[in-house]
Amino acid sequence: MALKAAGRTSLVDSVVEQLRAQLTDGEWAVGDRIPTEHELAQQLGVGRNTVREAVRVLVHAGLLESRQGNGTFVRSTTDPAAVLRGVRHAGAADVLELRVALEAEAARLAAVRRDTHDLLRLRAALTTLREEGDRDADADLAFHLAVVGATHNATFVEVYRFFSTQVHEVLVEALGDREMPPVDIDAHEALVEAVEAGDPEAAERQARELLRVPMETVATLAEGTGRNR
Repeated sequence: MALKAAGRTSLVDSVVEQLRAQLTDGEWAVGDRIPTEHELAQQLGVGRNTVREAVRVLVHAGLLESRQGNGTFVRSTTDPAAVLRGVRHAGAADVLELRVALEAEAARLAAVRRDTHDLLRLRAALTTLREEGDRDADADLAFHLAVVGATHNATFVEVYRFFSTQVHEVLVEALGDREMPPVDIDAHEALVEAVEAGDPEAAERQARELLRVPMETVATLAEGTGRNR
């Protein structure tokens, strides 16, 4: 894809989008050094300061990496912003299905890898959930983060932390004034017991059971509004 001269409106944004397209279209591979500021400025018909600012935006986004004295290199061709937009535009049933997959695997790993600290944290999160009420979204999220934390997989924790926020936003938009059913405290208790027992199969089964009612609720709402997802 050839670069084209940027328009006069929002020059930095225009350059950012063109460079982002170059990256996601595979014009440059991971590890490649991109053209210099001078070369990009000539191709785009903008000043070097505009290019410099656009590159800085993409560095912060994790797509590019600046190496002092060596130039700017491609760090990733997967745009996190595009992933975020995709999740935000997904249906409630779609994001819940992905949540089931993440939490079921997290529960299975937690049952195998949990230590004493993890179990204490899980029990504390469960106690808070009981005390704060069955509709407290923050308490419920803290509980599930405790389960994911027990996997001792830092990448899993970061992905789930990011994804859980998007799930909440999608569900709020999809449900409108209607509410999800109350949190099943007993089901949460059963999950903790399975993790404590070191039983990965039971932990995975309980994690899926926790989300069965929300999945059914969203499916019923979708049928009522005539939407498939």
